[in-house]
Amino acid sequence: MTELNLEIAKKMIEQAEEKAKEIKIPMVITIVDGGGNLLACHRMDQSLLASIDISQNKAWTAVALQMPTSQLYDAVQPGGELFGINTTNNGKIVVFGGGIPIKSGDRIIGGIGVSGGSVAEDTEVAEAGLV
Repeated sequence: MTELNLEIAKKMIEQAEEKAKEIKIPMVITIVDGGGNLLACHRMDQSLLASIDISQNKAWTAVALQMPTSQLYDAVQPGGELFGINTTNNGKIVVFGGGIPIKSGDRIIGGIGVSGGSVAEDTEVAEAGLV
């Protein structure tokens, strides 16, 4: 895969949703392109309304900072080199797991963000969505 499009995004969402169903947690799954622009957002029945914004921001953060959101946790603690970064970019930066860049080779072509469960569950579902 060299480029991300809606067809691929739908397949990724389908894979992620299967994992969410398997662990019995309703999730919101978002795919953004390499510029952080929304390609697709899927809200499973009974998922939390707050998870819509959170999943979109996780996907955006993964692209904007070119790393999984889980890698930010230690750096944003008081005294950490990125302490307070979550207050920038109109509060869009998410500093806990569930957002992962989508890569083609070494190039980031998009991001997936998942919200609705624990951080570990969100991360597990996001990883399942990677094609």
